[in-house]
Amino acid sequence: MRIDIITVLPEMIQGFFNCSIMSRAQKKGLAKICIHNLRDYTLDKHKRVDDYPYGGCAGMVMQIEPIDRCISELKAERQYDEVLFMTPDGEQFDQRIANTLSLSQNLIVLCGHFKGIDYRIREHFITKEISIGDYVLTGGELAAAVIVDAIVRIIPGVISDEQSALSDSFQDNLLAPPVYTRPAEYKGWKVPDILLSGHEKNIRDWELEQALERTKRLRPDLLEEK
Repeated sequence: MRIDIITVLPEMIQGFFNCSIMSRAQKKGLAKICIHNLRDYTLDKHKRVDDYPYGGCAGMVMQIEPIDRCISELKAERQYDEVLFMTPDGEQFDQRIANTLSLSQNLIVLCGHFKGIDYRIREHFITKEISIGDYVLTGGELAAAVIVDAIVRIIPGVISDEQSALSDSFQDNLLAPPVYTRPAEYKGWKVPDILLSGHEKNIRDWELEQALERTKRLRPDLLEEK
């Protein structure tokens, strides 16, 4: 999978993709994450990519021209499954969307900034708008990092133990069950005996019961969606 991220602040997220699972995915050749500085695509001598909005409202708006140049250049080199835009008024991102996007070959992710982007960009270039929550960030860079992490980590082969990714919270609309590790007892706090029993079926049954209980208690809305 190739993911092209368009941003005015590449330095904000470059380090993130050079660490941990994101780094390993790229070294394995399972993902290629390319970050493009939007300022490289403007003809303005001061490298500005924003301007005052029509109508006189406050703030600055990202211009259509540099975004058009960047996206057009990328599309001339390959086909893209989706052109994503990070925005608070987009579709709420969840595991279902992550699973679907992980099947893509090529994605473009546009990070908004300033007051927003010229709406014609959303009308003519964007194929899917995504929000990571009902709040506003300074820009879309952090949101882009979140969704790319969620997408890439479930590509087969990225995580050595693929069963681990499949058992994460939300994969089956349930929260994950509790997990424990050594020591089996600490300050009198014990790991549940069932997990030490070695009985595979009983352990799986216990995990499902715990997942259901936690979901009913903490996120009953997930069960309503099933």
